[in-house]
Amino acid sequence: MGLELFLDLLSQPCRAVYIFARKNSIPFELRIVELLKGQHLSEDFALVNPAQKVPALKDGDFTLTESVAILLYLTRKFQVPDHWYPQELQARARVDEYLSWQHTNLRRHCLRALWHKIMFPVVLGEPVSPEILETTLAELDLTLQILEDNFLQDKAFLVGPHISLADLVAITELMHPVSAGCRIYDSRPKLAAWSQRVEAEVGRPLFQEAHEVILRAGNFPPADPSVKQKLLPRVMAMIG
Repeated sequence: MGLELFLDLLSQPCRAVYIFARKNSIPFELRIVELLKGQHLSEDFALVNPAQKVPALKDGDFTLTESVAILLYLTRKFQVPDHWYPQELQARARVDEYLSWQHTNLRRHCLRALWHKIMFPVVLGEPVSPEILETTLAELDLTLQILEDNFLQDKAFLVGPHISLADLVAITELMHPVSAGCRIYDSRPKLAAWSQRVEAEVGRPLFQEAHEVILRAGNFPPADPSVKQKLLPRVMAMIG
């Protein structure tokens, strides 16, 4: 059997993997794992990833988890353009720098914004206090400033003149607060211009396709009570 990707496009890491594979014409079988239905918690999926998280990759008998590891595996297995993960030592190090930083910084704060504004109150029926929401959005704003000052600076893309894995991971992270109604680009024209460049490089049809699910987050129905009981502790552990 060929390459299989286990994804739910509600998930930011899954969207990054999906866009990268589609943009680079990497052949794969899409295996949908619906998070809000608890499909990742099934015994069958635990055979793919014992941690019961998406994304996951199967390449014949080889199984791989963690989105960054999957992205790097795809860059090495397939002939993709060099700009995604440059061979030049220092340019590659800059991509690695962002991919290491984002886990507990931009990704975490973007995820918290989505869950505190939409997912907890609408999907799980768990209201979030105005004080917690205010703190969440303030922390997100500080992280956006770091993204601009430390990574984007005055460059076209996060690493230099060309799009890289860093940009793809970042733009998919930022779609979480965008989908929750946070107007993160209004006071950040530099970041807004960067986001438009990234979307143009990805291609608008593919970008819109990958984000169709998350952009409907405000209209998600309430989760089934039995699924909610399983999801809530996992989400709390993930976003703190």
